[in-house]
Amino acid sequence: MSTDDFDGAAAAERIDRVWTDDVLPTLLEYVGIPDVSPFFDAEWAEHGQIATAVELLRGWAQGRPLVGATVDVQELPGRTPVLLIEVPATPGHRGDETVLLYGHLDKQPAMDGWREGLGPWTPVVDGDRLYGRGAGDDGYAMFAALGAIEAVQAAGGEHARCLVLIEASEESGSPDLPAHLEALGDRLGRLGLVVALDSSSPSYDRLWLTTSLRGLIEADLRVEILREGQHSGVAGGAVPSSFRIARQLLERVEEAETGRIRLPELWAPVPAERAGQIADAAAELGIDAVGRFPYVDGARACADDPAVQLRATTWEPTLEVIAAGGIPAVGEGGNVLRPSTTLSLSVRLPPSVDVDAAVEALRRELERDAPYGAHVSFEVHEAAAGWDAPATEPWLATALDDASSAAFGRPFGAVGLGGSIPFMAMLGEQFPEAQFVVTGVLGPDANAHGPNEYLHLPTARRVTRAVAELLVEHAGHAGGAGHRRG
Repeated sequence: MSTDDFDGAAAAERIDRVWTDDVLPTLLEYVGIPDVSPFFDAEWAEHGQIATAVELLRGWAQGRPLVGATVDVQELPGRTPVLLIEVPATPGHRGDETVLLYGHLDKQPAMDGWREGLGPWTPVVDGDRLYGRGAGDDGYAMFAALGAIEAVQAAGGEHARCLVLIEASEESGSPDLPAHLEALGDRLGRLGLVVALDSSSPSYDRLWLTTSLRGLIEADLRVEILREGQHSGVAGGAVPSSFRIARQLLERVEEAETGRIRLPELWAPVPAERAGQIADAAAELGIDAVGRFPYVDGARACADDPAVQLRATTWEPTLEVIAAGGIPAVGEGGNVLRPSTTLSLSVRLPPSVDVDAAVEALRRELERDAPYGAHVSFEVHEAAAGWDAPATEPWLATALDDASSAAFGRPFGAVGLGGSIPFMAMLGEQFPEAQFVVTGVLGPDANAHGPNEYLHLPTARRVTRAVAELLVEHAGHAGGAGHRRG
């Protein structure tokens, strides 16, 4: 068997059949499992939803006709499990590299705002869309990875040793993953190619390579001014508002009028190659370069220029208040000057920023010289470095063009992503010689993490086909057997 024997058309036919007959029914069942990430469910182990999802995916993997495959669940005390599927290289492959294919099965919480008839744990197929939490972020990943390997074998192709790793803490910042990587040790092998299937794309018409990821800091800013609440008519004007103090502190970090971050430690220059990718993507995609957002009537974006928007969402820092504590819900608050305010902050960082230096800069500005002598604390829950991809080797650039053309009918595109995948930074440090293909199925309005999240099923099939093509091309490169085209 060699890469010259690979029948791409047969692989595509196999993938379509597997997705229709085998993947979709199991993916529907997976969507119905509320396996939210540990950050959102401190009692995840007792509730057992993550274990249920792991068992569902393990059972599906064990039933696939993959030659020599082993399916394991790696468990460590006090940590979420990792699902591992190891598939040996096809007979005759001469290379010793491993292809690591990555995804995760934990989910974001439900969120409000789902349309009538839809819900986070109620899978609904409407045309080409599968609605529900987690199908595209990132439940499809294991099915795409194994479907691609299966298609290569069934269509006469060749692939290197493959290790599929599906974690269960990514939506919490992957806190359990370093321990699992250490426990895996030599089992990871010599990584030549990493295929991460947890990213998004600015369009559905080609394979998009994610070339950078922003870092992330999630922290709570707490301001305390009183030991207990006081009547607002009696204390208001004498006692400063804890919310107003919090506003003052945030103004040290973010310019309220423009949203520009004031701290130099949170900025980094945009490399020339990334600037070129931003310009190319903006020119092709226009105003939809960063997505189509559901603005209310009359509202608009921070900038009209697509390139400015893309740069702001991939290589510039931002701050968002994602939750608040100490503030009653509307209709439940009395005329009380509240004793404290807690704001949960999500800070996105340019890919090359030193995350530790950024944390210390934020702490310095927020905790120094507290107005009115208030008690101020800055508690960090997550601090994940960003990632900038290594230079793409010529063989991989050609392989990506060929894979995208085979699956989508167009060459691949490249652009950075505003979100974070902590695993990439971990692997980038541990395996500096590896090549990375970070891609995914989440298109412009798939709304991952939000209401009405959906997976675009044709794109899932096409990404699976593209991964199959990449595995064959990698085998030809790493094993010296050449590669087929056509």
